[in-house]
Amino acid sequence: MAKKKGTVIYKCSNCGYSQPAWLGRCPQCGEWNTLEEFVEDPNARVAFADANGNAKKAKPVPMAKISTQTLPRLSTGIKEFDRVLGGEEEDNTEPLCGATLRSATLIGGEPGIGKSTLLLQSAAHVLMHTEGKILYVSGEESASQIKGRALRLGINVDRMEILCTMRLEDILDALDSLNPIMVIVDSIQTVYSLEAGIIPGTVSQLKYCANELIGWVKERDSVLFMTAHVTKDGTIAGPKSLEHMVDTVISFERSTDEVRFLRALKNRFGSIDELGIFEMNEKGLSCVKDPSALFLTRRSGETPAGVACVPVFEGSRVFVVEVQALTVPAKAAMNRVYSEKIDSARVSRIAAVLEKRAGIRFSDQDIYINVAGGVRLTESAIDAALAAALYSARTDLPIAEKTCLVGELSLAGEIRPVTKLKQRVKAAQDLGYTTTLAPSREEGTVKIESISDLVKALFAKA
Repeated sequence: MAKKKGTVIYKCSNCGYSQPAWLGRCPQCGEWNTLEEFVEDPNARVAFADANGNAKKAKPVPMAKISTQTLPRLSTGIKEFDRVLGGEEEDNTEPLCGATLRSATLIGGEPGIGKSTLLLQSAAHVLMHTEGKILYVSGEESASQIKGRALRLGINVDRMEILCTMRLEDILDALDSLNPIMVIVDSIQTVYSLEAGIIPGTVSQLKYCANELIGWVKERDSVLFMTAHVTKDGTIAGPKSLEHMVDTVISFERSTDEVRFLRALKNRFGSIDELGIFEMNEKGLSCVKDPSALFLTRRSGETPAGVACVPVFEGSRVFVVEVQALTVPAKAAMNRVYSEKIDSARVSRIAAVLEKRAGIRFSDQDIYINVAGGVRLTESAIDAALAAALYSARTDLPIAEKTCLVGELSLAGEIRPVTKLKQRVKAAQDLGYTTTLAPSREEGTVKIESISDLVKALFAKA
């Protein structure tokens, strides 16, 4: 069904008289300069319209008159989830984090990873600490399935409203009647409207339905969470315009059968560098109290060759992560790089620098790279540790225990400084690392300025 176009009318603010052209004096009440421009839009939402269903035409506002007051946030009660959603610190206390009111969040992840569980647990906490209502819209599961999951998790959802439908019009009617403080749509790909056809999941349906839901939440002190399917590559399915429309895009990733990573790909109200770490158990998703235990392998013997440790920043936290490398003779005419958690192009570049500047050959080797704990590493500070792991794996010479490295490697073989080095060194020392190789001389570090310095410092005594 095609939308009807709006009509511009001029209405008297004193008596309500309207006509299609502007006049200086109202013909009905006789007042001067009372006719204002309105848009008679049959498709306008109620919140934008006056009592007669007419929407006032939008006009520009001077930037100097716009308030910069920060919108309040709604805490989900899950510390790692709130951390990823963003927030600010006040007076050196705990961060005031959570979902910003009047915001829309899109959560993507593979089936069964825990998106519905995470939102159900968050809704339960909101119900415990607020008087508002919550609307859970499901287009994939029945109400009894959702209630059964809540009972298995030990969640009290007596005050939660559940709507099992795929029709957008039913959802909007429920929103207007309940006016909930939190809205969960699971998932947005199942919602359809007759205005955009009858087949859910199409590009037109996704854009239209998401726009209507986001428009509703932007007008009220509420929070919208929408779950989304992902493709085989792990990206959110559907048009990219859907990600542009929302305020926050969150990716739910799986490390092992129990460990989950939550990362923001876009956040208009916070940082995209924060990482949330969860563990799935019989009580649902729980925050991991000691993340470093996930990224380091506890060994009773010596450290094997091909292993190097690096302190990395994930938002406001520092983790010491173990990078593992393995090299074997190439099985084909050309060597290949197998790396999921570190970009394979970065691995190839580091191997090329080692071959050129350190005189060790990788062109006839297949390279395998892994990161303990399954976390994805993207920052350039891991270059030195990756180079050390590759060199160690190729020569079969292990790196000394309680040693970590940090630094960016240039194509010229130089090791460049990285940001927040003091915090990285302190985090490594707190975990028992006695030696940190870094391009700057800080307390507790060994200075290295080139790849040759790195090789001499780590493998000269071997």
